[in-house]
Amino acid sequence: MHPLQFLVPLGWIETVGPLLPIAILTLAVGNIITRLLSHRKHKQQVEDGEEGLDRYAPHEFTTTGLVILGLLFTIHRPTSGMILMLPLIGLFITDFFEFESREVEARNDLEFERPKAGIAISMLVLVYAAYYGLPFLYQPVLDALLA
Repeated sequence: MHPLQFLVPLGWIETVGPLLPIAILTLAVGNIITRLLSHRKHKQQVEDGEEGLDRYAPHEFTTTGLVILGLLFTIHRPTSGMILMLPLIGLFITDFFEFESREVEARNDLEFERPKAGIAISMLVLVYAAYYGLPFLYQPVLDALLA
């Protein structure tokens, strides 16, 4: 018996749960792509002399989607979900602060830098998402080594 079964109907998570790692992996790849597109858009806005930077909606969607899917994955597989949520929360916080730092760079006519910390944490999220989403690639090797 699940402890929350009387408060929250969790039957649907058993159906959707096995698909969550693939969805998280897809959004992690999409997040890296939208991060680079967002940087390109912000760089163009700075070169055009616009006053402020706009948030890139597809990037915000992928970041928010990753956090929501990570929370759902935590309900489905608590230990794996909590391990995955650590870099996801870091990604969410990094996105917020890097956008603010890009605005400061644009406002003060400083050198417009690439989002290095965001790319690094995105790669870490991608590694974790690939670990949970693509076990068929590494399980035969691990079974052969550890059996």
